[in-house]
Amino acid sequence: MRSQLGAYALGALTPEEDRLIAGHLDGCASCAAAYAEVADGAALLALFDEEDLW
Repeated sequence: MRSQLGAYALGALTPEEDRLIAGHLDGCASCAAAYAEVADGAALLALFDEEDLW
């Protein structure tokens, strides 16, 4: 599950994968905490333009 948290945060999973991850996060505090860290980083990416990344 943890290997897919980045893709989940970016909305890059299939609807089925998305449901599986969401269900897992509801019951796993460790993965939910890891997801919170990944989601914060993904949200910060929206603040940058493509030129900022090069």
